[in-house]
Amino acid sequence: MRFFVATLLAAASILAPVVGYAESADVEATIQKVDAKNLSIVLDDGKSYHAPHDFDFTGLEAGVKVIVFYTEVDGKRVINDLDIVHHSNFGKTA
Repeated sequence: MRFFVATLLAAASILAPVVGYAESADVEATIQKVDAKNLSIVLDDGKSYHAPHDFDFTGLEAGVKVIVFYTEVDGKRVINDLDIVHHSNFGKTA
């Protein structure tokens, strides 16, 4: 029984870093560039965020302030969700 518990604990310690491999976070920033063709946006933090294939880019353009919820996988920031905080054309008249 002790051997089983020791083996289980050893396996858990080896696999523990795998759980932390994908890190979730969020950032509030302003969009600098939208590239719907390549499914990505660049924020004013200088970082690129990649969107899933079914991502809706409606209303996203340079100057829009957003909160991006993302997961970092293999060094890439992958968007999980995005909220528009402030639109640059809000309240302007044509």
